[in-house]
Amino acid sequence: MRKRLGIWLPIVVLCTLAAGCATAPLPADPRTLTYAPLTFTIPKSERVELANGMVVYLLEDHELPLVNMTASIRTGSIYEPADKVGLAGLTGAVMRSGGTTVLPPEKLDSELEFMASSIESSIGADAGNVSLATLARNLDRTLDLFVQVLRQPAFREDRVALAKKRSIEGLRRQNDDPKGVADRELRKDVYAGHPLGRYPTIATVEKISRDDLVAFHRRFYHPNNMILAVAGDFKRDELLAKLNAAFSGWERQTVDLPPIAQPNPDVKPEVLLAPKEINQSAIRMGHLGIDKDNPDLYAIRVMDYILGGGFTSRLVTEVRSNQGLAYNVDSYFDIGRRFTGLFIAETETKSESTAKTIALMRSIITGMITAPVTDQELALAKDSIVNSFLFGFTKPDVIVNQQARLEYYAYPSGYLENYRDRIARVTKEDVLRAARQYLHPDAMVITVVGDRKKFDQPLSTFGQVRELKLENGL
Repeated sequence: MRKRLGIWLPIVVLCTLAAGCATAPLPADPRTLTYAPLTFTIPKSERVELANGMVVYLLEDHELPLVNMTASIRTGSIYEPADKVGLAGLTGAVMRSGGTTVLPPEKLDSELEFMASSIESSIGADAGNVSLATLARNLDRTLDLFVQVLRQPAFREDRVALAKKRSIEGLRRQNDDPKGVADRELRKDVYAGHPLGRYPTIATVEKISRDDLVAFHRRFYHPNNMILAVAGDFKRDELLAKLNAAFSGWERQTVDLPPIAQPNPDVKPEVLLAPKEINQSAIRMGHLGIDKDNPDLYAIRVMDYILGGGFTSRLVTEVRSNQGLAYNVDSYFDIGRRFTGLFIAETETKSESTAKTIALMRSIITGMITAPVTDQELALAKDSIVNSFLFGFTKPDVIVNQQARLEYYAYPSGYLENYRDRIARVTKEDVLRAARQYLHPDAMVITVVGDRKKFDQPLSTFGQVRELKLENGL
């Protein structure tokens, strides 16, 4: 009898479960599910102006006991003398590494390390930055040091000499990286005659003195010529009191910011060869693009993604996936914030497929101007751009710096708030019109770094070739 129960019990249980399952509601078909539209509100920081004219953006966030602060200064290498290219970069580096008139660099380093705080400074093409990161409990002292670096850099002579030596050593080795050479030579050609096309040489760096650094700093670093962005664990009123106290006595000054012309739009197509005995060719091709105020910005963003901005882009699909000619290939419009930016298409391929790859990339770019994109391409591009937009607002310091940059570069009001809607409204007709207006596949500068003896075809296939001489640092 016990044996019979052992046989029938599983059957009874299964029957009972089956009966229960029969009465349970069937799950909904996932293809018919509907959801409420996703809503996302961009976090807002507060804008305050101190008595001395310094603009401050504030965003409180008490999740972690950290404070981040960044000062953006209206300066840049675009204001360097032509015979002292590299001055801005050296000034930005030695502001921090050279200590202050109050603390020598060794003590400044030691004190920041003890507090687990950091202060960094740099100057790029069109902006200078001094940043601070600290635990909230160490904000007062770190802020004091931050203000010293901003206002009272010592530019100690030995640290200036060390920075120059490092810069010169970097210039001596700058041609070791074929990709870096290709990037540099393309920009030099497209931006020829413009400050954006200038690069330091050993000669220009050697001409720079400590007095030049001091004068460059004195010219631009004033409270009414910068925007301060602060995010983290602080209370608004307390922080403003600290900032007013820290920057007291630093008065506004008239700052000379001479107008800089836009790049020359008449760039001639050209083929540049930088000979280098390597097994792989670095290829860059491009021309002038647009700036942030262009009314076709959003159509260009979508076109950009379809052509070479995503892993499913036309360039990646054909050059990498279908033809196997390269591991990495992409293209993009580098949207200029103050000056006209560049359109660049780039890849690296084995020497024996150099010409084939260039021809294929150029034909794919040409394809963008001959026929509309597909519905699937358009939908994927717009969805990807809109969805990735949200990831720009994951950290409070990123949010507040982004909003400070909007003012720094004079973006139009409502730029962020309207961005997703304007991307969503882009049509296939918009993309085709933008491609025909802003893509010029037959007028590109083509730069190749590689070994011509191994090329599958001569580069003269694509136009007259100008050979570059790679002389390190000269």
